[in-house]
Formats: sequence, structure tokens, C-alpha cells
Amino acid sequence: MKKAVAALAVLLFGAAAAACATGKDAVAQGGTFQFVSPGGKTEIFYDPPASRGTVGDLRGPSLTEPRKVLSLHDFDGKVVVLNLWGQWCGPCRGEVGYLESVYQHTKDSGVAFLGIDVRETSPDKARDFVLDNHVSYPSVYDPAMRSLVALGGRFPTSVIPTTLVLDRKHRVAAVFLRAVTVTDLEPVVKRVAAEDSPHA
Repeated sequence: MKKAVAALAVLLFGAAAAACATGKDAVAQGGTFQFVSPGGKTEIFYDPPASRGTVGDLRGPSLTEPRKVLSLHDFDGKVVVLNLWGQWCGPCRGEVGYLESVYQHTKDSGVAFLGIDVRETSPDKARDFVLDNHVSYPSVYDPAMRSLVALGGRFPTSVIPTTLVLDRKHRVAAVFLRAVTVTDLEPVVKRVAAEDSPHA
């Protein structure tokens, strides 16, 4: 198992060399979300909700509290926005303020954000990035990209940044294979949060 994960990490790392490349398509197959190639899309939406696939058991050490393990199960019943990022990535630096803004605007609607910090050479630099940019939501520290196994075992051209919006059942409702703005992300998050809302 360790060899398989390591091999996958090497494959993903090699594919990720060209950050922010054109994205590939994604589908839900057999109830499990998987990335497949290619449709040239950088925005992918899954509607109706019954067509959505789920991700696996995503978990890993907290970037800011290394002894703490973060898990997708920590956010059961919530819409979760997953953002794959790295402080080394220019577009990630450009979108981080937008992500924080959408988080602040939607967190009271049962929305959680979870970053996945990938391909880092220094956790200290990543922590400084979080502090300097006043990011208030947590991130998994995953330099080897092992957490991506939970995303179907494949990664769409290894685009960093990538943002996934999961509904309250943690099915994939939307994928952005590029940097996002408030205008891109907030309407999608609010729409997904309104589905099966306990306040609806």
C-alpha cells in the first residue's frame, strides 16, 4: 500500500510541474467521484444532485497544528469547499483573499472551507503564508499529495489551484480547475448551501 501511494505521489508530482495548466474534465462514476481526461473545461458542475459522486476519506495533519488530524468527517452535514494550494503558486497567492472573503460570507449558512497544502518544501513558509493572508479556515499539510487519493486516485492535470465544492452529503457539486474570484465561487457555494438547508 505504501508503495502504491508513493508511486501515485510521484506521478502526481510529475504531472503538477506545470502549475495552472489547462484543466481536464471530471465525472462521477458508480457513485464515486473521479477525474478523467480531457474535456478542456476549467469549470465543471454536477446537477441534479443525484448525479454527483462522493469523495473518499480525506484526512491529514493540520498545517498550523501538526499534532491534530483534520478530516472531511469533521464537517459532516456542511457544504465543504476544498481548495488545493501552495504558497509557491502565484495564482494561489492571487485567489487567497477571495477564498477568505467567500468563507466569511457563507460560514453562517453551514459552509466550511478546508485547504489542502501540496508540494511544499517548508511548512514554515506555508504557515507564514496563512498568517500573512489572515486565512481563518484550516488546511491539511500534504506535501506529498497523499490526500488526493481520496479524490478518486486521479488529479486533473494536477492544476494548482483547484477548488471543489462539496454538498452537505460531501458529493462533488462543482470543480474549478483554475484560480477563482468571489464572483466565480460565492454564487455556487450559496446555491449548493441552499440545497437541503436545515433553514430552508
